[in-house]
Amino acid sequence: MSNTDWIVLIATLAGVIVYGLYKSRTTRDLDGYFLSNRTMPWWLVLLSVMGTQASAVTFLSVPGQSYVDGMRFVQFYFGLPFAMIVLCVTFVPIFHRMKVYTAYEFLEHRFDSKTRTLTSLLFLLQRGMSTGISIYAPAIILSSLLHWNIYLTNVLMGGLLILYTVSGGAKAVAHTQKFQMVVVFVGMILAGYVLVGKLPEGLGFEGAIDLGDKLGKMNVITTGFTESGFNWGDRYNIISGLIAGLFFQLSYFGTDQSQVGRYITASSIRESRMGLIMNGIVKVPMQFLILLLGVLVFSFYTLTNHPATFNTKQLEALNNSEYAGIAGGLQSKLDSVQSSKQEVVKQWMNDRENPELVKNIKDHLAQEKVISDSVKTLVKKVDALAETTDTNYIFLRFVIDHLPIGLVGLLIAVIFLAGWGSIAAALNSLASTTVVDLHKKFVEKDCSKQRDFVLSKRYTLGWGVFCMITAMFATKMGSLIEAVNILGSLFYGVILGIFLVAFYMKKIKSNAVFWAAIVSEAITITLFTMERYKMIGLGFLWLTLLSGICVIVFSWIFNSVRRHA
Repeated sequence: MSNTDWIVLIATLAGVIVYGLYKSRTTRDLDGYFLSNRTMPWWLVLLSVMGTQASAVTFLSVPGQSYVDGMRFVQFYFGLPFAMIVLCVTFVPIFHRMKVYTAYEFLEHRFDSKTRTLTSLLFLLQRGMSTGISIYAPAIILSSLLHWNIYLTNVLMGGLLILYTVSGGAKAVAHTQKFQMVVVFVGMILAGYVLVGKLPEGLGFEGAIDLGDKLGKMNVITTGFTESGFNWGDRYNIISGLIAGLFFQLSYFGTDQSQVGRYITASSIRESRMGLIMNGIVKVPMQFLILLLGVLVFSFYTLTNHPATFNTKQLEALNNSEYAGIAGGLQSKLDSVQSSKQEVVKQWMNDRENPELVKNIKDHLAQEKVISDSVKTLVKKVDALAETTDTNYIFLRFVIDHLPIGLVGLLIAVIFLAGWGSIAAALNSLASTTVVDLHKKFVEKDCSKQRDFVLSKRYTLGWGVFCMITAMFATKMGSLIEAVNILGSLFYGVILGIFLVAFYMKKIKSNAVFWAAIVSEAITITLFTMERYKMIGLGFLWLTLLSGICVIVFSWIFNSVRRHA
């Protein structure tokens, strides 16, 4: 990067840290540290909810997702608006009326201590690991592209945000997320504007979208049906998005303390509802536009040469290995295919309805993939642990190679800030759950306000260190946006099932739901393992739905057996 980019990057990050420390002044008790004294307006709740969900993974991996797989990933969010309505009707009023610090407190009132503890532990396990991925995501990519040491990058990503998260709690998180989201939106809008301007002459925005459509990238709506019937292994389609996605989003926003902790800081039920409803309105278009950036980058690279793998650090290692000669030959072959493809694309620009030209372009793309796969095979020979999935590297590689000086630094700052926003909220939620649901239950039941405040800071720091350590061992996860969601699907359904039983099945007792949750979690892990080893075909979204249904069904069965015993 240029000196200007470094100045922009450092100044932006320093501004956020200073702002977070300034806003860290809060009441020195649990209400102030974890809930901002319940004073947040709806618009700040909205930005905090969005900032928590839109991590660095979103801005790194989502454009790459559409570059590789098209726009169909947007269907993952189709159930979100409906989930927001259910939350506003059921979850929000209950949490506010009970004045809970965590969502899991409600479960002890409805069931008992062991059910609350089990649910808290499931959340801590899932959120602790996924936060490690959130730290690892920008760290591994920035270290690859900027040649930073991965371990130092992990410490930098985690350490700086811990500074203001430990200092200020929920108030610092919410206010810095406000600043972060402004910078993120400005950065992504500027990136999109410059990207359109970078498109080759004669193509333009409309031509880039048309080309992406002809090459299968504008697949916004897919049904999941094939000649053999519905494909349950298809991860993203309108049916899985609306049905299974509804349960996934309902669990994430309704039972994950990293999100619950954002909207229970609101000053009233109305403010919480407004923030969530606006999130339901804004989130799908936002994801659509981020995915659209990936389609534009794809069209851009149809007329611009790109390397065999977008992780250029791996290419450098390959070119310094015994396979350098073979790699050089493959890159020359790739350059030749790309040059030929560019000529065909130029012909298509003058004759857009010619199916033969589209077929020719697809043939060239297929040849490119074969060559790229060959290079990645060599990369694996040099380093057996190398991550060869391009999805996480495509957009940032475009930013560094093709955006103007100054904007590169801003876009890298955007990646840091997006990561900080979600990680800070996660650390705050991990600490609040540990203090309220575990420490004050089993270790120190009677703590002074000052002791609560000290414990909160210590647990925030402890979870920060844990997540940084987890990030050190995270590797070979493929698309990071998918990795985070798949991890969530292993736990979200069971947690949601417990809450649904609590809300809507008033006759179910604690022992029934407790054992139903354990059995359902075992079934979920079994189904996931079977899917991973290709024994069954089941998209991860359906795991959330199935495990939630299992909790409900087994709770009813166990309760009935006990009642008639």
